[in-house]
Amino acid sequence: MHHTAFVFDAYGTLFDVHAAVRRHAGAIGPEGQLLSEIWRAKQLEYSWVRSLMGAYSDFWQLTEQALDFAFRKVPSADRGLRQDLLDAYWHLDCYPEVPAVLQALKAAGARLAILSNGSPAMLEAAVRSAALDQVVDDIFSVDAVRRFKTDPQVYDMVTTGWRLYPHAVSFQSSNRWDVAGATRFGFRTVWINRTNQPDEYRDLQPGLILPSLSGLLTDERS
Repeated sequence: MHHTAFVFDAYGTLFDVHAAVRRHAGAIGPEGQLLSEIWRAKQLEYSWVRSLMGAYSDFWQLTEQALDFAFRKVPSADRGLRQDLLDAYWHLDCYPEVPAVLQALKAAGARLAILSNGSPAMLEAAVRSAALDQVVDDIFSVDAVRRFKTDPQVYDMVTTGWRLYPHAVSFQSSNRWDVAGATRFGFRTVWINRTNQPDEYRDLQPGLILPSLSGLLTDERS
C-alpha cells in the first residue's frame, strides 16, 4: 500500500447529509430537496463565519440553527417535522461502498480515522449507527480546538495525535473546500467528487479525484 494512514471527512464523504430529509420526503413534500440543500449550505456557512469571528459554537447547534433557517426559506415544509429531521441526522445513512472500503483498508493494515466538524456525540452516534465502530481507530472532532475546517489547527490534530508528517496521511473528502485546506496543510488529498462538480481552488489541486471511495482500493494496489 502507498499509504497506511487514511483520514476521512464525515458528512458528505462517509455519511449522506441528505438522508435525513429523504427519510421524511413524503411528509415534507415536493420542496424537500430544496430544504435539504439550504440546510446543508447554511450549516457550512455558519461554521465558516463562526471560525472567522472566533466565536465557536458546536456543530450540533449550527445544524439546528441551519434547519430553522431552511424552514423559513421553504415555508411549504411542515415545521412540525423539525424534531424528526434532527433525530434522523444522528443516524445518517452511509454511502453504499463505505463499509466494504474501510474494511478492506483495515484488513490491509491501514490506520483509519475520521476528521470532522461534527461534535463528538454526533460523530460517535453516526459511526455506531453505520456499524463502522469496529474499523475506525480514531475520531478527531474540531471540538478539541474550537475551530472549524479549513483552519490548519484542525488538520494538525491528526499529525500531532498520530505523530506523522502530513504527507504520510491520505485525506479523503467530498467537499472541495476541505480538500483545498488539507492540500495546503500538506496532506495527500483525494477529492471524492460524488456529483461530478466542476473543479475550483485550482491552485490547491487534489492528488486524486474519484467518483466514490471504491477507487481508493484500486489506487492503493496500482
